[in-house]
Amino acid sequence: MTDNNSLSFAKQQSWTNQSLVLNLKRWQWWFLVVLNIFFLIVGQAAAVLVGRYYYDKGGNSTWMATIVQTAGFPILFIPYFLFRPSREPTTSTSPSIKLVALIYFALGVVIAGDNMLYSTALLYLSASTFSLICATQLIFNAVFSYFINSQKFTWLILVSVIALSAAATLIGLNEDSDSPAGVSKSKYIVGFICALSASALYSLLLSLMQLSFQKVLKKETFSVVLEMQIYTSLVATCVSVIGLFASGDWKILHGEMENFATGQVSYIMTLIGTAVTWQVCAVGVVGLIFVVSSLFSNVISTLSLAVTPLAAVVVFHDKMSILKIVALLLSLLGFGTYTYQNYIDESKARKSQRAVATARHEAV
Repeated sequence: MTDNNSLSFAKQQSWTNQSLVLNLKRWQWWFLVVLNIFFLIVGQAAAVLVGRYYYDKGGNSTWMATIVQTAGFPILFIPYFLFRPSREPTTSTSPSIKLVALIYFALGVVIAGDNMLYSTALLYLSASTFSLICATQLIFNAVFSYFINSQKFTWLILVSVIALSAAATLIGLNEDSDSPAGVSKSKYIVGFICALSASALYSLLLSLMQLSFQKVLKKETFSVVLEMQIYTSLVATCVSVIGLFASGDWKILHGEMENFATGQVSYIMTLIGTAVTWQVCAVGVVGLIFVVSSLFSNVISTLSLAVTPLAAVVVFHDKMSILKIVALLLSLLGFGTYTYQNYIDESKARKSQRAVATARHEAV
């Protein structure tokens, strides 16, 4: 799940992906774009809702909730083998296996920690509140991209940061919180802090992944992106399983399943559903990176955070107070300005790409 914030790298990626989707007809390209947008938005929204359902019906293990966020990674082998291009561009130099393994391991550990924060936040917050707070990841994206990926801090990004900061502040000050039953004000604050911290850590993770593609892997093709998803998820799952046993949470799982409000079968299906929906989201993320760009993929991923609160109102009947409605509108404003800035950057990259193509054609 990378965030393409470097203009020069965007041009390089455009050349790579352009050569791989060149044989697609226009309607086929649009079909893949719409299909992957559907996978990403529906997958992410469903994963959050099913995760909240797990807690609502009696689930209490944050480690189990953390494990299922990445445990479904074998599903990614399906698109990896079915849709992997027969020929992919190669770079003149390849990084050492040890270096790549070290990067995957480090990123996997960070992902495990980030997922734990998300699981804790979702335990103490409603699905709608959780999603609205997580939308602040764009703020941290802008900050980390400025320092790590050298992205310019424009006035549009500033407007986005201000709008999303105001939205997060409104959620934090919301006295009429729709916290799950039995959650005290202090636990609500813990959930708020965990969601905010998880968003910050995830944004840092995006920038580090982007840096890895730029400086180490030196390409962002379909198979390379999927490989990073698979191997980092494997590491994150292993770390989470260790955490489950080290914390002693594994001892309560049998009783948790027996006391699950909708039955043992429903308990198992809830965990499977959470794992599958997160991987459906991952397929959409990788698909959009391959067909369009990682920049566009991240924007759509953030858009889904605005869809989830509305879905939570329908599924869980979450209350939408005036403050939450204003926070949602501010989040949409922040999303819109951030998207427009990304559109401007992408347009510049495409213009540079056409200039290079024209120069090469004239040289021939």
